[in-house]
Amino acid sequence: MTCTTHNNHEHKHSTGCGHKGIKHEDHIDYLHEDHLHHMHGDHVDEHSLSQSNQNKSTCTPEHKCSTHEASHKHGIGCGHEAVPHDNHVDYLVGEHLHHPCNDHCDHHGYVAIA
Repeated sequence: MTCTTHNNHEHKHSTGCGHKGIKHEDHIDYLHEDHLHHMHGDHVDEHSLSQSNQNKSTCTPEHKCSTHEASHKHGIGCGHEAVPHDNHVDYLVGEHLHHPCNDHCDHHGYVAIA
């Protein structure tokens, strides 16, 4: 994995730092400022969940979420944390990823909260 550095980031992420941890491959990333941050030596890397069997990027109009009302629209300030996934942004609802799509939310799989 190549480094994509988040510049000018002084906060040190770790267990108990106040940001939600997401298990990602063989490490833990932290949700912060609509990014997945990974401490890497003396800097912070920007990560994104990959398109995979566990986290597909497909349209799932049949998905009915019991966590929020069908009228809920995901986006900035919606109350759910943004999670970079593949080439787009999903929103963390419980332990699964939602992606706004037309008149429904796509289910882009589950994540493991650290």
